[in-house]
Amino acid sequence: MLKNLGTKKEVIPSLIRSIDANEVVGFDDNLTKQCVLHNEIKDSEVNILEQEISNINLHHTRTASISISMPSSPIEGHLQNTKRVAFNEDVELVSKNNMNKPEQPTGSATKYYSQPIPTGVGFEAAAAGNYPKAPLRNPRIEKLKDERFNSFKTWSGKLERQISNLRGKLSAEPAVSTPRSENMPVDRYFDALEGPELDILRPSEEIVLPEDKQWPFLLRFPISSFGICLGVSSQAMMWKNLALTESTHFLHVSPNVNLILWCISVFLFAIVASTYLLKIIFYFEAVRREYYHPIRVNFFFAPWIALLFLASGVPPTLTTNLPHFLWYVLMTPVFILELKIYGQWMSGGQRRLSKVANPSNHLSVVGNFVGALLGASMGLKEGPIFFFAVGLAHYTVLFVTLYQRLPTNATLPKELHPVFFLFVAAPSVASMAWAKINGSFDYGSRIAYFIAMFLYFSLAVRVNFFRGFKFSLAWWAYTFPMTGAAIATIRYTSEVPNIVTKFLSVSLSTIATLTVFGLLVTTILHAFVLRDLFPNDIAIAISDRKPKTVRKWFHRRGSSSEKDIEHYLKYVTSDEKEIEVSVTAKDIESQKPLP
Repeated sequence: MLKNLGTKKEVIPSLIRSIDANEVVGFDDNLTKQCVLHNEIKDSEVNILEQEISNINLHHTRTASISISMPSSPIEGHLQNTKRVAFNEDVELVSKNNMNKPEQPTGSATKYYSQPIPTGVGFEAAAAGNYPKAPLRNPRIEKLKDERFNSFKTWSGKLERQISNLRGKLSAEPAVSTPRSENMPVDRYFDALEGPELDILRPSEEIVLPEDKQWPFLLRFPISSFGICLGVSSQAMMWKNLALTESTHFLHVSPNVNLILWCISVFLFAIVASTYLLKIIFYFEAVRREYYHPIRVNFFFAPWIALLFLASGVPPTLTTNLPHFLWYVLMTPVFILELKIYGQWMSGGQRRLSKVANPSNHLSVVGNFVGALLGASMGLKEGPIFFFAVGLAHYTVLFVTLYQRLPTNATLPKELHPVFFLFVAAPSVASMAWAKINGSFDYGSRIAYFIAMFLYFSLAVRVNFFRGFKFSLAWWAYTFPMTGAAIATIRYTSEVPNIVTKFLSVSLSTIATLTVFGLLVTTILHAFVLRDLFPNDIAIAISDRKPKTVRKWFHRRGSSSEKDIEHYLKYVTSDEKEIEVSVTAKDIESQKPLP
C-alpha cells in the first residue's frame, strides 16, 4: 500500500473544470427540484403566463449566469488525499500528518453548490485590472492640515472640529494640545537672532516650525508689506501738489492723475490690510511675535501712516473738507504705540534705544509729522503742535544715536541699505508740517528742508547703495522718503520760485515716480511669477526657551563620528563668538585620530 502511494503520480486537482450535474451526488438537488417544478407548473400555468407578459412589457432581461462548482473548503476537500501540493517551483506544502497514513475512502459525499459570478461595471473594471485610483490631494490643503503649524493657529483646529460636529460628522482624530507661550521676552530675540534687523537665526538655535517645507502664505506675510502702501499713497499726495501748486502750473498736470493714483492706493491698501487681517484671525500667535519683536514693532506704524497719506492726498473732486473726528481716529493708535515705544527707549533694559536703534525706528517718528501736517491742513491747532513737538524731540535723540553708530550696533548689510533713506523722510515731512502750522515756509521749515536735502544727496552719490543685492521688500524704503523730499521741494518752490527750484522739483518728482513704478512692477513679478517675494519668516518662529548647551561633541571611548562633527560645526559661528561647546584637556588627550 505504501509502495503504491509512493509511486503513484500526483495530480493537483483543478480549481475550475466542467462536470455534469449527475457526477456529483446532490449537486443542486436536480431531481428534487424537477419534481417540485413539475407540480408547480400544473397548478399555476396562468400565473406564470401573466408574469412573463409583465416582464416583456417592462423590458426586463436577465443575463445568463455562469455556475462554478467550487468546494466549500479546498483544504478540507483535497488535502486529506494529498501528501504535498506545490504552489511554486521552490515552495512545497507538506502534510506531515498524512505521510504515514494510508488512504481511507470517504464514506459521505460532499455537496457542492453553484454560485453565480457577479456582473456589473465595477466588477468588470476590476476583472480587467482597472482599479479605482485614490483621490488627488491638494498640496496647499495638506499644508494647512499640517499639525506642526497648530501652535501658531488661533483655534488650533478647534473651529474645524466644531463645524464637523455641527454637520453630524464626529471627528475620530483626538484633539491636539498645542502649548501656548506667554509674551516672548525680548532677551530671546537677541539670543536667538542676529543681524541689524534681527531676522537671521543663530547657528545654536532651532525654530519651532518645519524648515523642510514652505510655510502657509499668511505666516510668510510680514507687517513690512505695508511699505508698499506708503510708497504708492505718498505718490498720490505728490501728484495732488503738482496739480494744485501755482509754481508747477507750467507742467499742466491733470487732477485726474491724482484721482487714479489715489484709487490705486486705496485698492492696494485694501488688499494688504485684508491679508494681514486674515493673518490676525488665523495666525494670531505670529502677529503677537511680530509685535514683541524689537525691530518689527516699528512697522505697526506703517498702516496708520499710509491712511494719513491717503487722507492728505484725497482728490479735490471727491471732497475738500475732511471731518475733524477722522484725524482723532487715525492718530489714536499712533499715540498708543508711541507710549509703548518711547517708554521702552527711556526705561532701559534690552529695548533701550542704544540697543535697538535702527533706521526703521524712523517710522515711529514720521507718524508725528504726517499727523501734524494733516491736522494743520484740516484747521486744527493744538493737536498738530503737540505731535510735532513729540516727534521733534524723539527725532533728535534717534538721529544722534543712529548717526554715531555705537560699537554695539551691527553694520547694515547690503540688502538693508535702502532703509538708510528713512533718514530723509522725517525732516522732509517736518518742514511741510511746520509750514502748515505756522502758515508760511519760514526759517524753521527751511532748516528742516535743508537737512533733508543734504541727507538725500549724501546718500544718492553713494553708488554702492544701489547695487550688489537682490530685490526684497526693503527696496520700498526708497520710495516713501524720496517722494517726501519731492513734495517738500514743491512746497519750497512756491516760496522761492526760480529756475533752480523748479528744475529740482521736476527732477525729484520724476525720480520718485519712476522708482515707485519700477518697484511696483518688480514686486508683482516676484510675487506672482517668481513667487520668491515672501520667504519663510524665521524671526517669528524662534523657540521661547534657549536650547541646552552641548558640552561634548565627540565620544570619549573612540573616534569621533561624522554626526558628532556636524553637530559641533552647527554650534560654532564663523567669528567664533558663539561657541557652545567646551572641550577639556582630558577629553582632547583621550580623543583618537580619525580613521
